[in-house]
Amino acid sequence: MAKILCVLYDDPADGYPTSYPRDDLPHIERYPDGQTLPTPKAIDFQPGQLLGSVSGELGLRKFLESGGHQFVVTSDKDGPDSVFERELVDADIVISQPFWPAYMTAERFAKARNLKMVVTAGIGSDHTDLQAAAERGVTVAEVTYCNSISVAEHVVMMILGLARNYLPSWEDVKAGGWDIAECAARSYDIEGMHVGTVAAGRIGSAVLRRLKPFDVHLHYTDRHRLPPEVEQELGVTFHESAADMVPHCDVVTINAPLHPETENLFDEAMIARMKRGAYLVNTARGKIANRDAVAAALRSGHLAGYAGDVWFPQPAPRDHPWRTMPHHGMTPHISGTSLSAQARYAAGTREILECFFEGRPIRDEYLIVQGGKLAGTGAHSYSEGDATGGSEEAARYEMPNPIPAQ
Repeated sequence: MAKILCVLYDDPADGYPTSYPRDDLPHIERYPDGQTLPTPKAIDFQPGQLLGSVSGELGLRKFLESGGHQFVVTSDKDGPDSVFERELVDADIVISQPFWPAYMTAERFAKARNLKMVVTAGIGSDHTDLQAAAERGVTVAEVTYCNSISVAEHVVMMILGLARNYLPSWEDVKAGGWDIAECAARSYDIEGMHVGTVAAGRIGSAVLRRLKPFDVHLHYTDRHRLPPEVEQELGVTFHESAADMVPHCDVVTINAPLHPETENLFDEAMIARMKRGAYLVNTARGKIANRDAVAAALRSGHLAGYAGDVWFPQPAPRDHPWRTMPHHGMTPHISGTSLSAQARYAAGTREILECFFEGRPIRDEYLIVQGGKLAGTGAHSYSEGDATGGSEEAARYEMPNPIPAQ
């Protein structure tokens, strides 16, 4: 029997929900490209429940324990004395989410002598050292497409929120104010703007499709060019690189996976190539944008705004400069963990586990590393190497760091 170690984020501060705002979720059978939703043999949860927190357990406990497996769930993931570090030594399978990632570094792989598989309950396995996984013959899988549309919707919301100066205007009302001039002084329509996406995979393409009705000019860059008929349908302009694209754009949205080729892509030099007053939205991975360069560009006014929900590391230390920089719209990493998305990635995680235990092939779409190399979606989306360096800084979130004044 196997030991499954699962890392999930904490329950709400006021307790695990006993009721929810809505009674059901819309029924969806397929994703836009025709791929079917996860198809486990059964589920032991009600779609629409909070499954991604510790008490939600991804709806897996009954299934795993009925099979005689040991199931350990914790949110304590960082540092040498964490529950995760102690339990990892004899774990066969590790499950975690991008929103509260258990960073699987080479050092942790070396300690996990029984480890056979690492599963991302969601999309994006950059919190796992893919090189170390390949070298040790460990399978890495994720639930591809489960929250791509969730993230795309979040991107559009953040673009509009920045351009229309929504959050400061909301804060004005909360404070009892009615300062229309102050709120309007940073508010713009996006109609007619040039909007570009770095990567046009499932999320990037969905963003383009959702923005087209706003009558903006669309741009993209990707190492895999879209088919000509899709470019024509969207009216989108292709650029060979991000450096070529960003000078043309009023808004840039990052929708690329994190790997050595994209790490620190938006550094001081790349941001300097952007138009003065441009907006940058990053719901991909925090490490793609340079922490200090973003903060400096907002303070100088070169960027008009920065929004996103991804940080590095996660959770972000309490003195992280993105918490206090001006003109930002940052949130915790929530874009891909809506209750709608949780139902899909919980079901997909179970499908992966069923395949593993029954000796059946895991869907190619779900595979990132298998047989000592990048495989399936991993071979298409990632490059060899490791992007977990510096992740030990996540432990600082628990430290009582004062948040510096602006």
